Amino acid sequence: MSKISLITGGARSGKSRCALEWAGRCTGGRTFIATAEPFDDEMRVRIQKHRLERGEAFETIEEPVDLAGALRSIPDTCEVAVVDCLTVWLGNLMHRSGGKAGPFPEVSEFLAHLGNLSFDLILVTNEVGMGIIPENPLARRFRDELGRLNQEVAARAGRVVLMVGGLPLQVKGAEG
Repeated sequence: MSKISLITGGARSGKSRCALEWAGRCTGGRTFIATAEPFDDEMRVRIQKHRLERGEAFETIEEPVDLAGALRSIPDTCEVAVVDCLTVWLGNLMHRSGGKAGPFPEVSEFLAHLGNLSFDLILVTNEVGMGIIPENPLARRFRDELGRLNQEVAARAGRVVLMVGGLPLQVKGAEG
């Protein structure tokens, strides 16, 4: 059975809350990998809010680009790790590349590392492919890249949940 769970859904659908609840059921060490960068005041406030919500229950790693490296740095005492979120991480990669589409070596390295986990991993992402077709090429590239990344992760995950209105809809695997 895969040690990977994927939580996807739209904005403000309860993805992060669900991930923290699942991880909170573990009694061992917990790590939280945050991918957001404080580019503006709104993001700074949001990041601070998330830090307060997590409190002391998680060892926090803030890593916007090298997700595989962040996973490798997690100590052996960790029982579960949460990555929040793949959407922001991919946006960071595209931003740093000047808006170019992948493939990104960081994505390949991350996907390869998913087979070497010694802890349970809960990944949060967004489902951005269910809306209208974006009007600009950069937004279309981002939607397409994230769709491919989500497919790759879902294929490796033992559990996939789609959050709708705060409710987890089981897509793959067992309740947890």
